[in-house]
Amino acid sequence: MLIMMISLQVTHLEADPIKALLVTGGCCHDYENQKVIIPKGISERIKGGVDWTVIHQGGKATDVMIPFYQDQEWSKEYDIVVHNECFANVADEPFVQGILQPHREGLPAIVIHCTMHSYRKGEAKTDWWEFCGAHSQRHGPKHPFEVQFLLPDHEILKGLSEWKTPNGELYFIEKMMPGMTPLAESKSEKTGKMETNIWINEFGEKKTRVFGTTIGHHNETIEDPHYLNVLTRGFLWALGYDIDESFTKKD
Repeated sequence: MLIMMISLQVTHLEADPIKALLVTGGCCHDYENQKVIIPKGISERIKGGVDWTVIHQGGKATDVMIPFYQDQEWSKEYDIVVHNECFANVADEPFVQGILQPHREGLPAIVIHCTMHSYRKGEAKTDWWEFCGAHSQRHGPKHPFEVQFLLPDHEILKGLSEWKTPNGELYFIEKMMPGMTPLAESKSEKTGKMETNIWINEFGEKKTRVFGTTIGHHNETIEDPHYLNVLTRGFLWALGYDIDESFTKKD
């Protein structure tokens, strides 16, 4: 089992940097490169600073309860968590609830792509879907797709342009959770239906801010400036920051 812990700090100004955690690993994706692309892309677009810790554990398996989450205080040092993981067959309810608890208590999050397909076998699966904001079990064939904004004036999307992904894997959304607000969608080549693929969510009694996107299978898609602009603005929204004040657009 691969266990990696990386600390990457990018500081632009004198202000204290955001302490961000990226948790990644599991099946079916190039997490080795994505764990570099995502922190770098976000950091380049934020005034101030981001102090990143990257946890890459679990190898390529789908059923690993990674050691990092087994520490009850795994989240205590961080302002926000970016989940980019793929552990579909983890079914242990106390383990999954241990991941969710800090978010129930108000810790903001970003959930990317296969995170929505993770932790879906056990009793905690409904809680996980409520955290993510959407229930998805399947995806269509790989193909580029047009990302169409539903709320172009929302603070996350304002001033950005719709785009076509260089490649993609469009997830089918079976249910939107009560706290979820769709921001963008794309058309499936397989079904012809529009599928929500960017959204915001409020989780639990504290209405914790969660930004979600099912876009993000291919590295060339994640590296696209359009994607990184949206991801960064979602990151700032989840933190409750003034996006226009903190965001530096990259084309």
